[in-house]
Amino acid sequence: MQLHITQHNWPIDGIFRISRGSRTQAQVIQVELSDGSSIGRGECVPYARYNETLASVSATIEGLRPQIVRGLSRGQLAQLLPAGAARNAVDCALWDLECKQAHQTIWQRLSITPHALTTAYTLSLDTPEQMQQKAQAHHHRPLFKLKLAGDGDLERVKAVRQAVPNAQIIIDANEGWNSVLYQQLVPELVNLNVAMIEQPFPAGDDALLQDLPHPIALCADESCHDRQDLVKLKGCYEMINIKIDKTGGLTEALALKQAAEAEGFAIMVGCMVGTSLAMAPAFVVAQNAKIVDLDGPLLLAQDQPHGFEYDQASQMQVPSSKLWG
Repeated sequence: MQLHITQHNWPIDGIFRISRGSRTQAQVIQVELSDGSSIGRGECVPYARYNETLASVSATIEGLRPQIVRGLSRGQLAQLLPAGAARNAVDCALWDLECKQAHQTIWQRLSITPHALTTAYTLSLDTPEQMQQKAQAHHHRPLFKLKLAGDGDLERVKAVRQAVPNAQIIIDANEGWNSVLYQQLVPELVNLNVAMIEQPFPAGDDALLQDLPHPIALCADESCHDRQDLVKLKGCYEMINIKIDKTGGLTEALALKQAAEAEGFAIMVGCMVGTSLAMAPAFVVAQNAKIVDLDGPLLLAQDQPHGFEYDQASQMQVPSSKLWG
């Protein structure tokens, strides 16, 4: 087996802002695994929030070279690396390679009949006026995800709701609220018909949510990485956001989805800002999810060859196996 690791910078169409900072590029790592005749690919997005950098993730993957050369399996990979970006890129590349070796699509291997999905469209953190203008420019989309931060959030949601009175709105605080702000905002957000609130408090403060009202469904993001996290989320959240960069690949993402549904959690499938190569395995997990947030390529100025096709109603079509799987 051969391993090839590359780093890529994909320009974002504008500036992507959340409560923790802003970016103009999506910096990703791509892994290629080859058996001499077939090539499997995977993409990950190292994330500073989880103490990941391009250099550290590349070094972690490089450290697996001896095992990969000998024919590393996905099960062995899970024993060698924790959940995170490095494991994700290798795990997804292994899945892609397995499909090509077996001359099957990912859908055939998993016995899934795929269908097109409607994704949320993300409005990054900005002034109420700028977020309203962006919403107006995309008024044809049925589902918006608003990146929020704390101060001024109610004005931001009001401005967007005015621009898209009939669209569904979900909001992502990215750990930017506290319990006082939560209690102030939630009654107003109910009146604005907000459908879901993602990660209002910093990970680690989840227990505070047990004693607060939940008139709007709450979704765990930074607090949920893999199956081990589910036990601490009961009574705090109604939903979890599965991202393959957090789970460490498609293998754990599928297992997490099954376990979470068994525990009564609704499923959201999200993404980091990456290309269609990163969205493809997440699209597998997103089949039948309650909320899909796989708009990463829509936020980029350019994308991978054979990337996802999105229509103006945010519907993403089943991808070509030339992309992945």
